[in-house]
Formats: sequence, C-alpha cells, structure tokens
Amino acid sequence: MDIVPTRQEAVEALRKVIDPELGVDIVSLGLLYNVEIADEGAVSVMLTLTTPGCPLHSIIGRQIEQVMLPLPGISDVKVQLTFSPPWDPRMMNDEAREELQI
Repeated sequence: MDIVPTRQEAVEALRKVIDPELGVDIVSLGLLYNVEIADEGAVSVMLTLTTPGCPLHSIIGRQIEQVMLPLPGISDVKVQLTFSPPWDPRMMNDEAREELQI
C-alpha cells in the first residue's frame, strides 16, 4: 500500500480547487474547515460554501475528488458540507482579499 499524504500535502492539493463563482481557491477563501486522512487512504473533507443555497456545491465536490484521488495512497474521498460556522469574508487569507480587491 502507498503511504498516504500528510494533511498539509492534502491541503496544498486542495488549493487547486477553485470556487467557480469567485475564481479563488477554497483554501484561500477560508471555505476548507477540516481534512482527515485515514491510514487506509480514505479522505474526509469538511467545507462550507459562501452561501447556504450555493448551487455550485456539486462542482466543488467533483473538483475535490479530482485533485485528491490521484494522490498516492488515496482510495476514497468524502465531502461534507457544513454551515456552522457560516462563512464570512473575514475568513479569507490576504491573498484572496487582494485578488478579490476586498
């Protein structure tokens, strides 16, 4: 069995997942709440969206699978949405604020 990536490696991979509406990655936006990787390679990603009714959740979920499954040792990806706490623009990092001119 392959050695699974570290949490930090998984987070770096998730920087490739772009919010289609804002054009900024989910990590920089502060949408990513948690990443857990089990020893057998199952990944659980918990995130929120900019609004609870965002119709783009399935696109973001597919992007997450597309960047996680090719990583060595990853066997399964589960994406969980939460709105607790709700997303707030203050959760963005400085790069995202600059890119969005906020």
